[in-house]
Amino acid sequence: MQQSPKLAKSMHRRAGSPHVDHGDMDQRLQWLESQTGLEDRGERASGGGPLLSYAHSSQVRAKFGTAQKAWESQLPASSAPPAPAMSSSRRGHFSASSSEPLPVIIIGNGPSGICLSYLLSGHTPYVRPDAVHPHPLLQRKLAEAPGVSILDQDLDYLSEGLEGRCQSPVALLFDALLRPDTDFGGNVDSVLTWKHQKERAIPHVVLGRNLPGGAWHSIEGSMVTLSQGQWMGLPDLQVKDWMQRKRRGLRNSRATAGDIAHYYRDYVTKKGLSHNFVSGAVVTAVEWGGPEPSPLFQVSGFLTTKDQGQQPFSLWARNVVLATGTFDSPARLGIPGEALPFVHHELSALEAATRMGAVSPASDPVLIVGAGLSAADAVLYARHYNIPVIHAFRRPVDDPGLVFNQLPKMLYPEYHKVQQMMREQSVLSPGPYQGYRSLPEHQPLLFKEDGQAVFRDPQGGQQVFGVSLVLVLIGSHPDLSFLPGAGADLAVDPEQPLSAKRNPIDVDPFTYQSTHQEGLYAVGPLAGDNFVRFVQGGALAVASSLLRKEIRKPP
Repeated sequence: MQQSPKLAKSMHRRAGSPHVDHGDMDQRLQWLESQTGLEDRGERASGGGPLLSYAHSSQVRAKFGTAQKAWESQLPASSAPPAPAMSSSRRGHFSASSSEPLPVIIIGNGPSGICLSYLLSGHTPYVRPDAVHPHPLLQRKLAEAPGVSILDQDLDYLSEGLEGRCQSPVALLFDALLRPDTDFGGNVDSVLTWKHQKERAIPHVVLGRNLPGGAWHSIEGSMVTLSQGQWMGLPDLQVKDWMQRKRRGLRNSRATAGDIAHYYRDYVTKKGLSHNFVSGAVVTAVEWGGPEPSPLFQVSGFLTTKDQGQQPFSLWARNVVLATGTFDSPARLGIPGEALPFVHHELSALEAATRMGAVSPASDPVLIVGAGLSAADAVLYARHYNIPVIHAFRRPVDDPGLVFNQLPKMLYPEYHKVQQMMREQSVLSPGPYQGYRSLPEHQPLLFKEDGQAVFRDPQGGQQVFGVSLVLVLIGSHPDLSFLPGAGADLAVDPEQPLSAKRNPIDVDPFTYQSTHQEGLYAVGPLAGDNFVRFVQGGALAVASSLLRKEIRKPP
């Protein structure tokens, strides 16, 4: 990603840990997330506790106070919260306290949001006194500020000179501190140690549609992750250690999507972050006022109740972090017939059709459109159940831009098997893979109601195939419809559609604050960081920026 040249330098600190005083953090308005039907019962039984949140404005307190009573009246006696109810005197004290808005609202509870919540909860990274980083220049810089938290150091200075598989300097820095030589096949321990300093915590709430882990809960659980398992971990809890405690092992150093989804949910509980998270929360609007003295954000939406009802909410915040990822809105072909009932845009449709017997080895082929990893996963799934497949994609098989041509064969044998099938089993050259046919350089033109798919072939002619089901798996776009103008004005190029890979939100690379709107941050794919391994750097940058804002705040 071409980074914005607008680099608003952060205030440089090299000594002292800031003290952030937010009063009695226990004085928060409680409401039951059990009404959403999304909490993990086993997690609650093992000490996860109810999910709590808090609001500082009287308007929000009134809304959630009313909502809590409504939810509690709908719950059976066995669903009562395990935590004691807030006493009337304590509630009155809270109601009379500051009407200040929340310091931070995080929209999205995937890996980016979880990591940021960890950092904002007072968990602070320091370099271990006995640690020696294998990168000589970085080691020299780290030695210049012994005992100073990474959050309080100059991230621009520390990250200068680092190179790697990401264009974000802070992402490279945090990755180098967590996994010093992983790109060279080494297994050197992290040079960081973590201290829980409650006085540094910044009050925040994390809003998510699903359980903590975000889109990972929507991926078919048995699928193996693209990245190595160790790269999927969050600070201070390695995936391999968590897997060992769960008596599981890594397959080819990679975990399944189900394992990772469980790991993220477990991480929130084990790190004591549950009180910051609200699941079943759908944000419908984020609005902000003028810049003087600083912008104030209003975040509106609704909570999904157990009976699929909708309980509206409205929160105010001084800062908003966008961490929604890009899996909300599947990309579409934009051709006639794409809205027909047998045309789908998610792999789960194939799974459901297989379970119901709508597709089988005896049915017409399933058409899979796309040449990315999701399309390859669909091919593998169909092949597992001996379902015939037609696989269409617009590029030549040997195109260097295809992701299969960028993956090491030893680590990803299943994807290279799909690539081999794509190459050897084209419509013009039948090969050894019965029940599979590839259509390289074929452009879909339309889908017909009678189950026919019409293509333009490389020579300009038309090809027609009868199919039972169509999966269009050509990527996805972030759904930022809750922002003014759907966030278009925030992109690097406001004239082009917002895209995680080609046109992300324009952020300062050392704070991840929007270059167009003060107080608005973006992390993860929205900011151009597309792998879990690197999204944590954005969280580090945001946390560092927010801590500096707290220091500058007048008493």
